[in-house]
Amino acid sequence: MIAVEKNLIIKNNKKIVMFVADGLGGIPYINNKTELEVAKKENLDNLAKKSLLGLIEPVSPGISPGSGPAHLSLFGYNPIEFEIKRGILEALGIGIELEDNDIAIRGNFATIENNKIIDRRAGRISTEESHKLIDLLSQNIKKIEDVEVIWGKGIEHRFVIILRGEGLGDNLNDTDPQKENLEPLKLEAIDEQSKKTSRILNKIIDISKELLKNEKKANYILLRGISKKPKIPSFQERYKMKALALANYPMYKGLCKLIGMETFELGMEFENLINFYEKNYENYDFIYIHYKWIDKKGEDGDFYGKVKEIEKLDSYIPRIIEKNPDVFVFTGDHSTPSALKGHSWHPVPILIYSKEGSFYDENAKFTERDCLRGYLGIRKSYEVFQIILALANKLEKYGA
Repeated sequence: MIAVEKNLIIKNNKKIVMFVADGLGGIPYINNKTELEVAKKENLDNLAKKSLLGLIEPVSPGISPGSGPAHLSLFGYNPIEFEIKRGILEALGIGIELEDNDIAIRGNFATIENNKIIDRRAGRISTEESHKLIDLLSQNIKKIEDVEVIWGKGIEHRFVIILRGEGLGDNLNDTDPQKENLEPLKLEAIDEQSKKTSRILNKIIDISKELLKNEKKANYILLRGISKKPKIPSFQERYKMKALALANYPMYKGLCKLIGMETFELGMEFENLINFYEKNYENYDFIYIHYKWIDKKGEDGDFYGKVKEIEKLDSYIPRIIEKNPDVFVFTGDHSTPSALKGHSWHPVPILIYSKEGSFYDENAKFTERDCLRGYLGIRKSYEVFQIILALANKLEKYGA
């Protein structure tokens, strides 16, 4: 980002609020419409008539992003330059204190039959069920060779494994093939230093499979995002803004902690996040708010469920706007079309409302097609952050 490279960032009192609807984007599906085109969302549509509109690509054309790089890109970091794997984010998000040489792994409970994955999320088992299974695994798998094995409890089917010991590398593939009716991928080290990690994790998989063999749903574990803690510049140093992250799920809190945003444990009710926002708005320069449930409906292939979540989210817009931020951004981290039941490469609609005003279309609504015609066009997510800074008068003039 040239603003950072050329030291053009200005510290001022302008406030930016970014509301991220996870998995927001869709593709034409039922009656050739997307979920956004079907949803009744009066507040977003009214805001679209006086906002900059466009589409953003989280990583690169045609590349389907994970939630980590997609969010990092929204915050102005090039996700190719700053690669962060899922294990670290999940571990930080649930409050695990990591040592420099720790290996963090994001795990999913899954359902397997005849060595084929029937359900990658074990029917989204309850958090309570998942925690009982983690208790079982942690009581039986505490150490392999000279490496301590630490288990962390997540939400629903998610969990974390930490390997703590000497001689561990993190250059390994995931075992999750990202689709059902396929065999788990074989875990292999990509370099010599990671062979010990591979050996230990394969033993954990085998022991876990035996321990879980009588479970109807969660009878297997899939491993993703095997990594050590990366080095990344903090958000506050980079942009001279004190930042607050409001998110329910660990992965998103983990990413925000990693780049130095303040996070709080506020439970799983979205209402709690909005209440906290209203009470603490004046204390921050940048506030990020995350809404997860649209993505979940998209992953489940539930078109009308996703529509309802968009409509529910829309009802919160007036409370956010009431605080009168200088710049308000509404977008998604990536697309999760219910037609595809997963993350996709399709560009994500974005709306940027600014007190400064700009080019807008008074007939527009907040849909993918309207955003395609918007002033912003199609841009990389991390490039758009520079425009957001400019609208908040946080960039100096470049050159003479």
